[in-house]
Amino acid sequence: MIDPSLYIDETNEKGRGVFTKKPIPANTVVEISPVIVMSADERKLLDQTLLHDYIFEWGPNSDQCCMALGYISIYNHAYQSNCEYEMDFGNASVRIRTVRMIEAGEELFINYNGDWNNSKKIWFDVK
Repeated sequence: MIDPSLYIDETNEKGRGVFTKKPIPANTVVEISPVIVMSADERKLLDQTLLHDYIFEWGPNSDQCCMALGYISIYNHAYQSNCEYEMDFGNASVRIRTVRMIEAGEELFINYNGDWNNSKKIWFDVK
């Protein structure tokens, strides 16, 4: 399920991103997408490719990884994002939910740390 107001467009600095054509209230699920789950050994191989930037840690012990389908892998990162992602291990899916009101034309962001306001530096900000 992808909210019909969402679309992908070019951003000024981050390549492509996910945007909305209409306002979206806080606490709204805008996407639920299936994932392809991979093992720790497969993760080592993926880490050697461009896909490293698009996979998520997966499983209760984060000992697997997954490739999310739908728009999930296109959402850009922000330390204080306007959305958060929720993993459903039982249904092998990821859900995107807004954490505040989002205006029409605004880009939707997730925090790659998992928590919408976690300020821990992520891999591309660590120097």
